[in-house]
Amino acid sequence: MWMTDQKERNLSLLTDFYELTMSNGYFDSGYREKIAVFDMFFRSVPDNGGFAIFAGLEQMIEYLNNLHFDEEDIAYLRSKQTFSEEFLDYLRHFQFACDVWAPKEGTPIFPGEPIVIVRGPVIQAQLVETMILLTINHQTLVATKANRIVRAAEGRPIMEFGSRRAQGYDAAILGARAAYIGGCVATACTLTDQMYGVPAVGTMAHSWVQMFPSEYEAFRCYAQRYPGDCTLLIDTYNVLKSGIVNAIKVFDEIVVPAGYRPKGVRIDSGDIAYLSKKIRKILNDAGYGDVRIIASNALDEYIIRDLLVQDAQIDSFGVGENLITSKSSPVFGGVYKLAATLEDGEYIPKIKISESVEKITTPCFKNVYRFYSKENGQAVADYVTLHDEVPDLSKPLTIFHPMAPWKKKTLENVECRCLLEPIFQGGKCVYQSPSLPEIQRYCKEQLDTLWEEVKRFEFPHRYYVDLSQKLWDIKQQLLNEMSESHL
Repeated sequence: MWMTDQKERNLSLLTDFYELTMSNGYFDSGYREKIAVFDMFFRSVPDNGGFAIFAGLEQMIEYLNNLHFDEEDIAYLRSKQTFSEEFLDYLRHFQFACDVWAPKEGTPIFPGEPIVIVRGPVIQAQLVETMILLTINHQTLVATKANRIVRAAEGRPIMEFGSRRAQGYDAAILGARAAYIGGCVATACTLTDQMYGVPAVGTMAHSWVQMFPSEYEAFRCYAQRYPGDCTLLIDTYNVLKSGIVNAIKVFDEIVVPAGYRPKGVRIDSGDIAYLSKKIRKILNDAGYGDVRIIASNALDEYIIRDLLVQDAQIDSFGVGENLITSKSSPVFGGVYKLAATLEDGEYIPKIKISESVEKITTPCFKNVYRFYSKENGQAVADYVTLHDEVPDLSKPLTIFHPMAPWKKKTLENVECRCLLEPIFQGGKCVYQSPSLPEIQRYCKEQLDTLWEEVKRFEFPHRYYVDLSQKLWDIKQQLLNEMSESHL
């Protein structure tokens, strides 16, 4: 991940050490030019949700575009006394030459389907594993959590306030970017605004109020300097007895006479539902029905949902650590597995078998399609195929659950779209990243195609991700062959 533009720092050694030892082994074993296909996919949605939101593609592209090993890197690797000089010279002249496919950022994604495919010389495809996982796992996790919180707010704006609780500088900066993709309207992180254009917002801390001889004087000073953007934090001492009283006094004396309307008041503690109702009535009675009430303080999607059930009079929310760290489900379990190798012009499927059924991989060089109903535009199912296989929709198509093939569904009157876009071809980037607002809009449009049942927080409907008959047959054949060979 990135604290600054990647051109200012070389992250090529941000990789697990065994990626390098394996690569050296491939090199010395004559596998230098052997073509391999790797998939990134994930097995379960954080928070037991119905879907995740793909994010981090732009940073993955930046990393792959800048992948190189300088002399300082070579000297360090030589000092480990592990790598051959021939391999070190290969790294010295390293040029990325892989093909890469991925969905557009903001695409809803589901367990079991490839979300990044890398095809190329096995050394190169192996070396990029850690950074692809690191980059996509982090931002996808935060974008997914942010969207849960945004949906809980039912149209009320969510601001990302988590920088000081993030796991490091880059997690704060790129976490705010991912939160924006997931639907947040702004961030407290100034650097994310400078780098990515996510609007930075903020007013005052309790220390500002404490610094002045009185709460009134603190509010008055702030309003004099920012009359056109005046939001006051009213819970430093007593929300109802002093905070809202002094805020209205300053609105009357400073903001309105200057020709402006006050923007809002913020509460960061106490019984938010109770206080917000009282504040709303006081503001309305004082002629400030247009002044927003903003709530913060360790919020998440469940607290926000409960506040709205209790008819809390909150107009927008600032959400911190529970969003930026996805505290309730802090790991996105994306994995990166070998799916095929190229032998004499033919792709040879590779499979990993486990006693845990969910950890058995799906072999082959693949593609992913999404089916949409022609009647209402809703997403019906995703369909994982062989890479050169195109669904035949000229007639009804029967799909089936790959773990329970007796569960079938026949699709009619549907259209499909390939989810995976070419990102790199022969090591050259062929994808133009959209602007961040475009990604956010695309994400919202795609989420609107999902059934509401898939969006439930508890026990969401399981969205269909099925294998084509050809792909399923190959997987079963490999499983049978492996089983027989290990009897």
